[in-house]
Amino acid sequence: MVLTIIKYNAGNIQSVLYALERIGVEAVVTDDHEKIKAADKVIFPGVGEASSAMRYLKERGLDKLIKNLKQPVLGICIGMQLMCKYSEENDTDCIGIFDEEVKLFRPVNITHKKTNEEQLIQQLNKTLAISQAHPLEEATGFISPLGGGGKVPQIGWNNIYDLKTDLFKNVKENSYCYFVHSYYASLGEHTIATTNYIQPYSSALHKNNFYGVQFHSEKSANVGEQILKNFLTL
Repeated sequence: MVLTIIKYNAGNIQSVLYALERIGVEAVVTDDHEKIKAADKVIFPGVGEASSAMRYLKERGLDKLIKNLKQPVLGICIGMQLMCKYSEENDTDCIGIFDEEVKLFRPVNITHKKTNEEQLIQQLNKTLAISQAHPLEEATGFISPLGGGGKVPQIGWNNIYDLKTDLFKNVKENSYCYFVHSYYASLGEHTIATTNYIQPYSSALHKNNFYGVQFHSEKSANVGEQILKNFLTL
């Protein structure tokens, strides 16, 4: 099997390579159109800002290439967001595979008593020592009326539920994955997993041969590895 990771103006590709190595899979990182089209599976990962990423993709014709791929494609984090039709991040028109829009989390400045689920998430993040402060997180300090604590960006572990399609084969409902993001894809007809942070949103999307996950599967321990394995067997 030939697995290709799309090379573009976004970080975190190395983390995906390491995750694939842990499950015994090699991948080629490239922006070559012919190599991408010839691959059996394609991963479109990344972290970064929507408008600059889209500008890079358009300059190299990768936006049209991605939209017309016929093999299974997995977008991760901003890769999934760029596969949507529009992002509020710098008013950006995206690739348009999924009809859902990407919006900024809008916390509200109220306090509330934490639910048992929120307390569990908070304790999990502390236990795993990954809930360290982020400059934007410290700058806002807002608390939401719904799940997860409510600071923007969301940084840490949260659960995924209402799981659909074989991308989540052998993944239990309410499994925990690792998230880092300030923007989210709205719920819609292509939603195949949901997460609640400030409000419910799409933590995974699917249309035809295209899949996307908002969380970092490469950093989501055994659950993330299972999802990557599932993608490779689609």
